[in-house]
Amino acid sequence: MAALSATAKRIVPWLCGTALFMELLDATIVNTAVPTMAAALRVEPLSLKTVLTSYTLSLAIFIPVSGWMADRFGTRRVFASAVSVFLVGSLACGLSVNVPMLVGSRLLQGAGGAMMTPVGRLVLVRTFPRKEFLRAMNYVVMPSLIGPLIGPFVGGLIVHWIHWRAIFFLNIPPGLLGLWLIRRYMPDYRTDGVPPLDGLGFLLFGTAIALLSHVLEVFSEHAWEAGPLLLMTAAAAALFAAYGRHARRLPHAVLQFSLFRIRTFRSSVGGGFVTRLGIGGMPFLLPLLYQLGLGYTPWQAGLLMMPQAAASILMKVLSERVLRRFGFRRVLVGNTVLLGGTIAAFAMVRPGAPVMAVLALSFAQGFFSSLQFTSMNSLVFADVSDRDASQASSIFSTAQQLSLSFGVAISSLVVTFFLRVVHPAAGAGLIGSLHRAFLVLGTLTALCAWTFAVLRPEDGANVSRHRSDPPRALERVGEA
Repeated sequence: MAALSATAKRIVPWLCGTALFMELLDATIVNTAVPTMAAALRVEPLSLKTVLTSYTLSLAIFIPVSGWMADRFGTRRVFASAVSVFLVGSLACGLSVNVPMLVGSRLLQGAGGAMMTPVGRLVLVRTFPRKEFLRAMNYVVMPSLIGPLIGPFVGGLIVHWIHWRAIFFLNIPPGLLGLWLIRRYMPDYRTDGVPPLDGLGFLLFGTAIALLSHVLEVFSEHAWEAGPLLLMTAAAAALFAAYGRHARRLPHAVLQFSLFRIRTFRSSVGGGFVTRLGIGGMPFLLPLLYQLGLGYTPWQAGLLMMPQAAASILMKVLSERVLRRFGFRRVLVGNTVLLGGTIAAFAMVRPGAPVMAVLALSFAQGFFSSLQFTSMNSLVFADVSDRDASQASSIFSTAQQLSLSFGVAISSLVVTFFLRVVHPAAGAGLIGSLHRAFLVLGTLTALCAWTFAVLRPEDGANVSRHRSDPPRALERVGEA
């Protein structure tokens, strides 16, 4: 581990968290401004769909290569370059005069954002001993919860009071400050003897990820017929299979799936992927419930979701103590069930429901979501060596990006199914369909607890500093 000053140890987690916050805020804040942007650019709102999807497509393509870039060129240079590219893309978005220019600028933003989060996690893994990693990771978890919550609300305020271009200029001040701090405090880790980039693997896997991400975006809005979607899904599956064969023959593939032999890594990535399906659908379902179901205005709906952000901040203070007391296995199993129950409880929110009850439920969801993300994001690196940390960060970030897209697509499918099959009259059955969707997603999330039940009581003890009852438990961790 690098010997950093006390100031650097405080600033580095903040830098990584701020980068993630900018990335996630930018991914959600634009949605609210689409009608205003379409009017200003004199196009139909639907024609701006590519503005939204181009960002996520760029993220999906470039995340897998982020680990190799950091190993080859150093974490400080890659992280600073990623923030710079993201800022240039943000500035270009705000200055765009037509849709093609805006789409190209969003692609540039996504390329920068794809490097920021994985490289930031890599820096934390290589900077902090495992016993300090949980505390540092809290600064990265909070933005992943707060950004998507306040994004639509802030976007609505900006387009109402200022101008839609200001949405993209928001990134400039914190980004410039971040670049100054990066050059002064960010450690520069690199690996000797890095093999050449696996170009063919990057092409196969990147194309497959981009194709699948596009399918999920289109599928969530039901814009295409089933035939073309199935064809594109089959093509993505074929590319994934081709990459799998390629990766088995090449020792230094762009993503090395041999890391899945590690139990804690396998459980965090696999269990986290399925768990995020339910969590990822909530930002899509809650605005529908509050605005279309309960009749609140967009800014009122945004305020109803704000307690989730407050709860995530509170859990940041408590998560370390909770994990030290109960360990990763008990926390993840129990909290997954509680999180699923909280999601399902939104099925009880009906017209005339007390506002305080809705706020309390929103707070509970943010509380359990924060603990879930903190636990999964910390456990994933518990038994991964520093040399493999870049690979682990790339795989984890790719799975996270896909799971959130899957969550939106699945929640959209469930609501549409109940509207068309159970409630053919969409207007009358919208609330009932949303309630059933909450029950489905909540049940799916709760059932994910079994993916964490395979963990051993002592797993992750080097991160949480939890002591299981058998004294030799920690000895086995040290021997592993």
